[in-house]
Amino acid sequence: MDLLCNAYSTPSDDDDDEPRPVAEPTPPPLKRFKPQNPPLLPKPYPLIAGRYISKRERSLLSPALSPPLPNPAASASPVMGSISDSDLPRDILSSLRHQAKGRSQLGRISERLSVDLKSHKKSVNTIQWSPTHAHLLASAGMDHAICIWNAWSRDQKKAREFSYHNAAVKDVKWLQQGLSVLSCGYDCSSRLIDVEKGLQTQIFTEDQVVGVIKLHPDNSNLFLSGGSKGRLRLWDIRTGKVVHEYIRGLGPILDIEFTVNAKQFISSSDVSGSNMSENSIVVWDVSRQVPLSNQVYVEAYTCPCIRCHPSDPFFIAQSNGNYIAIFSSCPPFKLDKYKRYENHGVSGFPIKCNFSLDGEKLASGSSDGCIYLYDYRSSELVQKIKAYEQACIDVAFHPLLPNVIAACGWDGAVSVFE
Repeated sequence: MDLLCNAYSTPSDDDDDEPRPVAEPTPPPLKRFKPQNPPLLPKPYPLIAGRYISKRERSLLSPALSPPLPNPAASASPVMGSISDSDLPRDILSSLRHQAKGRSQLGRISERLSVDLKSHKKSVNTIQWSPTHAHLLASAGMDHAICIWNAWSRDQKKAREFSYHNAAVKDVKWLQQGLSVLSCGYDCSSRLIDVEKGLQTQIFTEDQVVGVIKLHPDNSNLFLSGGSKGRLRLWDIRTGKVVHEYIRGLGPILDIEFTVNAKQFISSSDVSGSNMSENSIVVWDVSRQVPLSNQVYVEAYTCPCIRCHPSDPFFIAQSNGNYIAIFSSCPPFKLDKYKRYENHGVSGFPIKCNFSLDGEKLASGSSDGCIYLYDYRSSELVQKIKAYEQACIDVAFHPLLPNVIAACGWDGAVSVFE
C-alpha cells in the first residue's frame, strides 16, 4: 500500500526542493508582409490559333479577347477609280445629259456601249443602275463584295469595292438621293454605305439571314427587309429601328415589291417546306400590317422575283415553272390565266426580271445564260441575247438609254449590252 500511495501521490509545493522553470510568454504571430506594389501577373503566352486557353489565362486576357464594339465608320474602303462622269467619252456623256433633259441623241453615239466588267470571284446575285448618276452600276455577289462600276470610264471601270459584309451579299439598292447604297446578306444585317466617301454609315442587325430589301418609293427614310425566317420588317433609317413587323408564319422570303401607290406591298416566300402554296404570294397593307389576300398564286412553284408594272395595275411573278405569271394589282389580285411569258428557263436559279422605264418591254434572265426580251402587251418574244455560258441571274434596263441593258451571271460576270 505504501508503494501505491507513493506512486500516485502528487508532491506538494512544500516538497519541491528546486524551483520550477517559468514558461516564457509566446510572442504574437507576425503580420503578413504587405508589399507596397501588387505582384506582377504572369505574362500570358502569345495567342496561337487552335491553342487551348485556360480559365485563368482567359480572365487575364479578357480585355484582349473581347470583341470590339462595332464602329460603322472605322475605316474607309480604298478608292480604285473615279465615280465622276468626267472620265466618260464625250459622245456618251453628251447623250446621257441630253437624255436626262428629255432630248434623244442615241444616233450620235459612235462608241460601243457594250462592256464586260470582271471582278467578282463568285456568283453575282443582283445589279442596279444608279437613278441619279446614270453612269454608275452597283453589283453584289456571293464573294462578300459590293462593286460600284463606272461602266464607260476610259480609265478604271471598277470605282469602288466594299467588303463590309462578313458573308455573301444578297441584294443592293441605290438610295433615291445622294450617292449611297443599301445592302443585305447572309451575315444577318443590312448596311448603309456612302459610296462617295467609301464609308459604312449604319448597320441594321436582325435575327435572320436578310435576303431582300426594298426602299419605300415615297419615303426615302423607310425600307422593307425580308429574311430566312419569313419575317418582314419596315425600318426607319433615321432611327435605325423597326417601324412595323408583318407576321404570318411564312417561309424564307424570296422577294418583296411595293405597289405603284406605295400603300401595299407584295411578298414572295418559299413554301416548299410547309406545302402551303396559297402563302407563296401575299399582298400586304403597309400601314395596317395585315394581309389583303393570300390565295393569289396557288400553284406548287416558288417565285424568286416580283415586279410591278410602272404604270398599269399589274404585277408579274417569275415562277420556277419556267414562266412569268401576270396578276392584277387591284383586289382580288387575280391571276391572268390566258397570258404568260414562257420561252426562258428558271430551273431552280434565282432568276430575276425587270420592266423597261416605259413598261413596253420585259427582260428576263434565264438558266441557259441568255437574256430574253418580251413585248409586254402581246407577251411575244422580241429578242434573245446570248450573255453567258452559265445562268444569267439578273437584268436591269438603263434609266436613261432605252437600248442599253445590264446583266450578271452565275459565273461572276457583269456585262452591259447595247
